[in-house]
Amino acid sequence: MKPIIMNKKELNKTNLGKAIQALVSHLSNQTWVSDGEMAEINAIVSHWLQNPCIKVPFLTNSILIECDKFTSLSDEPQANDNLMDGVYDLHEHYQPILNLIFNDLPFPPTNHNFTFIDLFAGIGGFRIAFQKAGGKCVFTSEWDKFAKQTYEANFGEHPYGDIRKINKSEIPDHDVLCAGFPCQPFSLAGVSKKQSLGKKHGFDDETQGTLFFEIKETLRTKRPKAFMLENVKNLLSHDKGKTFEVIRHALEDLLGYVVNWKIVDGAKWVPQHRERIFLVGYDPKQIQIKKSDIIIPEGPSGDYSYPELKTIIKKKVKGHTLGPGTWATLERHKANHAKKGNGFGYGLHQFPIKNGTVTRTISARYHKDGAEVLIEQKGDRPRRLTVEEAMRLQGFNPKRFVFPVSNTQAYKQIGNSIVLPAVCECALEIAKTIERKAE
Repeated sequence: MKPIIMNKKELNKTNLGKAIQALVSHLSNQTWVSDGEMAEINAIVSHWLQNPCIKVPFLTNSILIECDKFTSLSDEPQANDNLMDGVYDLHEHYQPILNLIFNDLPFPPTNHNFTFIDLFAGIGGFRIAFQKAGGKCVFTSEWDKFAKQTYEANFGEHPYGDIRKINKSEIPDHDVLCAGFPCQPFSLAGVSKKQSLGKKHGFDDETQGTLFFEIKETLRTKRPKAFMLENVKNLLSHDKGKTFEVIRHALEDLLGYVVNWKIVDGAKWVPQHRERIFLVGYDPKQIQIKKSDIIIPEGPSGDYSYPELKTIIKKKVKGHTLGPGTWATLERHKANHAKKGNGFGYGLHQFPIKNGTVTRTISARYHKDGAEVLIEQKGDRPRRLTVEEAMRLQGFNPKRFVFPVSNTQAYKQIGNSIVLPAVCECALEIAKTIERKAE
């Protein structure tokens, strides 16, 4: 990679994106950087630039020295020269060297009252919610390369990759752990698909079913004050409740957290039926609280303005009409299910759309045929939702949140994400509890 030449004074008061690009370019031309470190170099740099006083994974002593030299306005390292466990001992007096500008970010870091980490981060729904509640993200991890692109475009931070390869002791200390861990092994659709292919599911799934244990190990090692986990409703009933009992036993009995959980339907906040289980827990040694006092909102509070479906769906849209083959296949499948006496098939919405209308749940496969939510078009085949309409069904603001990826990837990412205002409501309660109990 050809190095980017940038005067050190030019780095001061530059935007975050340019600073990341310059520093990554510089480090990429250092022959002593290992392959493992290079694989995470974007994550290392983007995390360090936003949190220069916090130690993050793979930030070795050598990389830290080089980052400090490169970004310093002088030629000497600004960090404390004392070493502790092979890394710089960063004292409180060490301040960020660069006066970075975050005007290129839709969701820049703000003043904060607590810290959190974002595991299985997806496109950052949890990050938006907990930043809004007064938190600062100090570590994030996501393994999908396209989701990483979307995350970085919105928050200026490149997530670390496979959480299984991260030493949990190197994750920064934090107050709250957030994780919408992969749900495929537990979801009704995921279980059905895996069984049909003769594959294992749940905790027998060797690739995804054990990812919960990465959360467990992080909680055990870092011991945050609180956590919020999110998964599909079927997590409660999977394997006759045995799967959830393993999770409950780990969180409550083995780790000692006080935990509460509820099935929350996103339809209370947006016109989309989307039931998910929210699990919230607190460390009783840091937050004195009873299970019955843990609040998990089941609906909006205050003056929340509910977005009716008719205000989201546009009457005329170009370029989203289903192809004749796709539409014929959906009609055939629906007819076959009707003969069997069930209601499986596509969901079609016709104009005029009445108040109170709620769509089916958008899934990660929405890009394939749009079967969950189709919109009638007079004299033509139905159409899929636009990306903007799908975003609003999840509570995202299309005027602020950006997708630097293809529509296909955007649909996948939206379908894998959360109902944002529902998580915002829960995040606010967690923030209030932490602040109240700390007084």
